[in-house]
Amino acid sequence: QVQLVESGGGLVQAGGSLRLSCAASGRTFSRDALGWFRQAPGKEREFVAAISWTGGDTGYADSVKGRFTISRDNAKKTVSLQMNSPKPEDTAIYYCAAAPYGDSGNFYYVGTYEAWGQGTQVTVSS
Repeated sequence: QVQLVESGGGLVQAGGSLRLSCAASGRTFSRDALGWFRQAPGKEREFVAAISWTGGDTGYADSVKGRFTISRDNAKKTVSLQMNSPKPEDTAIYYCAAAPYGDSGNFYYVGTYEAWGQGTQVTVSS
């Protein structure tokens, strides 16, 4: 089993930038797709971004495309989410997740993922 711990959340002004990181421990995750999801109060958990286990494919929600960038470093066992020009509607708890052999065919879906972090709060002020 892989354990995931997010960091980097906090308060940011709209138009600024924030970088979230997720560190993995336990089994290797080099063959996992890695994703970021978020959940705002009263709403369901939604897909934000993902990267395939090969690193060759990435996917983004339309609401963040062009502003957020996902990357992974298998040697350091980390996945990051660079958030540029955040908006107040990006305010949520952000979760990283891991899916064995996940790829662009399935890494958009919550049910694909087997391991989840505890989440980190991101608040964007206007």
